[in-house]
Amino acid sequence: MIKIYNTLSKNKEMFKPIQKGQVNIYVCGMTVYDLCHIGHARVMVIFDMVRRWFDISGFQVNYIRNITDIDDKIISRALQNNESIQSLTERYIDEMNADAKALGVIKPSKEPKATEHIKDMIFMIQTLIEKQHAYVAKNRDVFYKVRSFDGYGKLSGKSIEDLRAGERVDVDQNKNDELDFVLWKSAKPNEPSWDSPWGKGRPGWHIECSAMSSHYLGHHFDIHGGGQDLQFPHHENEIAQSEGAHDCKMANYWMHNGFVRVDEEKMSKSLGNFFTIRTVLEKFDAEVVRFFILRAHYRSPLNYSDAHLEDAKIALQRLYVSLRGMEINHMEVDWNHPLAVKFKEAMDDDFNSPEAISVLFELANEINKNKSLPLASLLKGLAKKIGFLERDPEIFLKGDAKNSFDIDELISKRHEAKLNKDFKEADRIRSVLLENGVVLEDTPQGTIWRKE
Repeated sequence: MIKIYNTLSKNKEMFKPIQKGQVNIYVCGMTVYDLCHIGHARVMVIFDMVRRWFDISGFQVNYIRNITDIDDKIISRALQNNESIQSLTERYIDEMNADAKALGVIKPSKEPKATEHIKDMIFMIQTLIEKQHAYVAKNRDVFYKVRSFDGYGKLSGKSIEDLRAGERVDVDQNKNDELDFVLWKSAKPNEPSWDSPWGKGRPGWHIECSAMSSHYLGHHFDIHGGGQDLQFPHHENEIAQSEGAHDCKMANYWMHNGFVRVDEEKMSKSLGNFFTIRTVLEKFDAEVVRFFILRAHYRSPLNYSDAHLEDAKIALQRLYVSLRGMEINHMEVDWNHPLAVKFKEAMDDDFNSPEAISVLFELANEINKNKSLPLASLLKGLAKKIGFLERDPEIFLKGDAKNSFDIDELISKRHEAKLNKDFKEADRIRSVLLENGVVLEDTPQGTIWRKE
């Protein structure tokens, strides 16, 4: 049975689906005005792992990850670039999809855009006004009345008495209360707008996810996920909107992945420690990045640095080296094998991927000792469950190998030098190869190589 740490209850709970054999998951996706960064990569990979494990566990998975394609930042960037909002968002959706594919992320069941669900948002806002959870301000903006919702703060643990304007809540003279947040923004010149009962305008950020999750998963669904940075105010506001409108619990389980830190500091553009996925993939193999992300528990902070990525690369190489030369024709997992049981127990325990990965290394160590084909099949089969070790070991270990010289030819010359007892020349060739990022390994079957 799968156990999940529920941010709402602050406890690890046994997962009980609303509908037997089915799990409905909503995850807050990207705001598409720029290239995705390493924080986005973590969200993509973590919830891809969660989705895969539910599928492996026999659940029918309905996984929704939205796209925010209308937002203040999008409007600002389009104006800055002198291009249409549609052109900007479509371009960055394509870039996002390319990054996700590189990281081995399976496409969500549905990936709705906010602009496709304006009618749903307007209807929800109307409902909130009717139930006196919202009001129309003098400037025709519509605000949510935070103090009207008794449960506000239950996700973040913040009390209304302690809350102050800030944390993405703008001070606005049109509000009745500084804690209220915008549901609908009246139209401004040169901004996109839609017709509504309150005049032309566009939705606020928070209402988008409430409307889309309700549209695809119903008023009450299993799991809502996203980054820890969204816990307050975004997810808190979603709960207030959805439960205020529908008079029922929004989601049974709330999952939040930890922050990405860079050299022990929170990643931010202002600190100059901001890394896009694209930049990282220029230096590191995408599978290495995925491995790096899943080596840490999803709830813990993830410290990004080149040194940590290098360490992840070396570790992943160890797994691939253990499979080198093994003819694996099938990868059916025997779930009764003690190490498979251990792997499953780890993943069932709040998706403990670091513990599951440690099982892979136990298997690799055994394979290195006895070259067991059944264990190699088990290693490859288990790793595949969370998106690893799906390539031919030679392809992974040798990389692109776009050297200005013929590696195999140099290895042959080194072999010849050793036969002639010219060990100085053999060592020189090894050094030349190493300087160019090629590591040699002498085996009983001959010399093999990999990229450093």
